[in-house]
Amino acid sequence: MAFLEQRLNLKPTQKQVLTPSLVQMVSVLALNKLELAEMISQELMENPVLEEATELTDSNEDGPTVEERASDPADKEIIEITDSQNGEPSDPFEHIDFGSFFDDYLDPGYRTQVSGEVTERPAFENFLAEPTNLYDHLQWQLSLSVAPEPIRNAAASVIGNLNQDGYLPADIEEISATGNHTAGEIARALQLIQTFDPAGVGARDVQECLLIQLKHLPGDQSIAIEIVSNHLKRLQNKHYTEIARALNKPLEQVLSHIGIIKDLDPRPGQRYNKPETRVVEPDVFIVKGENGYSVSVNEDDLPQLRVSGRYRRMISRGGISKEGLEYVKERYSSALRFIRNVEQRKRTIIRVCESIVRRQTDFLDRGLDHLRPMMIKEVAEEVGVHPSTVSRAVADKYAQTPQGVYELRFFFSEGVQGPAGTLIPLTTARRRVKQLIQEEDPTRPLTDEQITRRLNGEGIMVTRRTVAKYREDLKILSTHQRRVRTNSLSRPKSAQSNN
Repeated sequence: MAFLEQRLNLKPTQKQVLTPSLVQMVSVLALNKLELAEMISQELMENPVLEEATELTDSNEDGPTVEERASDPADKEIIEITDSQNGEPSDPFEHIDFGSFFDDYLDPGYRTQVSGEVTERPAFENFLAEPTNLYDHLQWQLSLSVAPEPIRNAAASVIGNLNQDGYLPADIEEISATGNHTAGEIARALQLIQTFDPAGVGARDVQECLLIQLKHLPGDQSIAIEIVSNHLKRLQNKHYTEIARALNKPLEQVLSHIGIIKDLDPRPGQRYNKPETRVVEPDVFIVKGENGYSVSVNEDDLPQLRVSGRYRRMISRGGISKEGLEYVKERYSSALRFIRNVEQRKRTIIRVCESIVRRQTDFLDRGLDHLRPMMIKEVAEEVGVHPSTVSRAVADKYAQTPQGVYELRFFFSEGVQGPAGTLIPLTTARRRVKQLIQEEDPTRPLTDEQITRRLNGEGIMVTRRTVAKYREDLKILSTHQRRVRTNSLSRPKSAQSNN
């Protein structure tokens, strides 16, 4: 019988541990320009040894820049040096020649301030206020409404339960239970909200939303209301002839009312819940010159960093406590590490983009039709880094190219077999599928099989299942849903009425 007992076993293993410097380098590399500017501002606030180089040096005081000094191989052992004998961290200041280092790298002291370039800034009155969202818009209308207090309170609860599209996904009973309202109060409150702007708000499904909007329209909308009430599925499938036959109305008249329905807004809440415009600023400039394309990192408005000389003078004069000295040393190491990681980010992005340019020259010269398949692994092997490094270097970053502004990830795409045995990127194949559908006869839309045969005839070897996937990715309806049935347009009205 085996007995359970506790034992201590020693087992040597190899394990990779990310140092704080490496963790920060990975984090900095993944940032785009706007995020990097925010991180630099945060570091400047938290580290008193790090400061922005805003003043110009005299000609006799010029020395290496912060970036040059940070990338100097002689400085690579300054941070996180470990004593090989006892494993204790050694003093990083022991490996620094302060005499030359402070003269070339740090702030030499007070300099005459020179007048810089005056930048014209936008006037204060030109700043935009925060846009009104759907909730605020409905609450404002509720404040102007004449209704009993219980109904107004119930209406506030209903407004709080509307989704981004303006629909009410919750049941009346559920709202009444959680908001201490009666079901009757919620129902009356919902009727009130459905009279608000935008028309259709407060509906519980698409059908109710369209009906509310139709009732707000002037004139006789009885045919359109009948279509939405009883033939919405046929309308979605574009079975217009069947709708005309069921209503016993001329097809032309039915199509006229269908046009009214198509002008309605199935998501009225989005009018006030539009996503904020995303600010995209190029991180990289790819410019063509006489000697080919050049790559540069966008550093506009990014502070130039340096290590403050005030703390050198504190150490030189002495009189500082041991705790203060340790704090200055730690902050110095942190500042130098951050400067080096910012510079490393710049070099990595440039090298990755230069590799992209070498592979995508045809695209840069002639446009989308000449984009080539390209994998992250290929660029990583050429640059000499891990694929995850390339992935971080291109993440959420944009490049200004002769063909426009593109996300760096756009250039990476798997390939499918194209004409003459060459490979074309998936984006090109998807664009061709979309183009074929846009050019089709709406009364006889192409099937996925027909699109597959056409692509294969052009040398693009894909399967029907792949075409269906591309179509779904492009949010294009199926053949049955795209078909417009107008085969009865020329039928006599008498024949239609007899049906």
